[in-house]
Amino acid sequence: MTLGPLMVDVAGARLTPEDREVLEHPLVGSVILFTRNYESPEQVAALVRDIRAVRRPPLLVAVDHEGGRVQRFREGFSRIPNMRIIGHTWDRDRQAGRHLARQVGWLLGSELRAVGIDLAFTPVVDLDFGASEIIGDRAFHRSPEAVAELAISLMGGLKEAGMAATAKHFPGHGYVVADSHIALPVDHRKLADLDQDLFPYRRLIDNGLPSIMAAHVVFDQVDTLPASLSARWIDGYLRRELGFSGCVFADDLSMAGAAHFGDVVARAELAWAAGCDVLPICNDRRAVHQALERFRPEARPASQLRLARLHGPAGAPDLATLRASARWQECAEAAGRCLQLPPLKLQGDA
Repeated sequence: MTLGPLMVDVAGARLTPEDREVLEHPLVGSVILFTRNYESPEQVAALVRDIRAVRRPPLLVAVDHEGGRVQRFREGFSRIPNMRIIGHTWDRDRQAGRHLARQVGWLLGSELRAVGIDLAFTPVVDLDFGASEIIGDRAFHRSPEAVAELAISLMGGLKEAGMAATAKHFPGHGYVVADSHIALPVDHRKLADLDQDLFPYRRLIDNGLPSIMAAHVVFDQVDTLPASLSARWIDGYLRRELGFSGCVFADDLSMAGAAHFGDVVARAELAWAAGCDVLPICNDRRAVHQALERFRPEARPASQLRLARLHGPAGAPDLATLRASARWQECAEAAGRCLQLPPLKLQGDA
């Protein structure tokens, strides 16, 4: 059985009979875990093993685990600093900033690989324009050069840990105020004005970026559809103009930013036609069942291959072995020092 294009979630800390029935469907190819799926490192490792045992080839297992306020597994895992802290380190010393980004990437990736997770949706490469609350301190920096340098370093750390990077949210979510989880953001800039947002993607692609997540943001000077559902953005600009050959994830098709464009099946059809390889449907089991019943994508072997390439390699050490290593201790201490820094005050703060 091949891996299908749908990415789905599961109900809790252990698989239910309904979960297993969904995961056995040929349209499903990957699973995303959330905080509700986590109790301890031992429990989540067992959950991942159970998910893998459902199918051959095994389903890919992913998680949003960037650090800062977006870290799904906390107790039993190292706390990962937000990316803005790494950006401030870069401001003081660029080499130190790149080194810290690589350490954080390795720490994040190696701990997740130790419990069997294939993929973390990181790094965020949106620019911090100071407009988007949903991005905010998840972004490294306002400078596209800084974002590119730090994202490349974090990607290198992930790769050393046996994990692929996923740059998000293409082509950029940092300029708009609206949060695509609850609204449809519209960016009125022309394509020529997006050079800064696109600069990190160009650099990352030149350095072998394995995957990208597309944003539910409409760039109305380019297309009336959000980038995640737009053939102009995915098949046209990303594939042909930027030459990206890796895996493209749509952002969650259950989010409000996608809901303006038909029911979940219509959204899946648009995203698939646009050139996305993986179509997440999260926190809405009814929508998952609708897609399984009615979505009929044409076979696309290239998408299956791109997804398969994101599986983590076998042989990752368990957490106990990992924590005994000098590399883990060095990286964990570096991350811990970041978390002990006093809050930064911006100009104008009282």
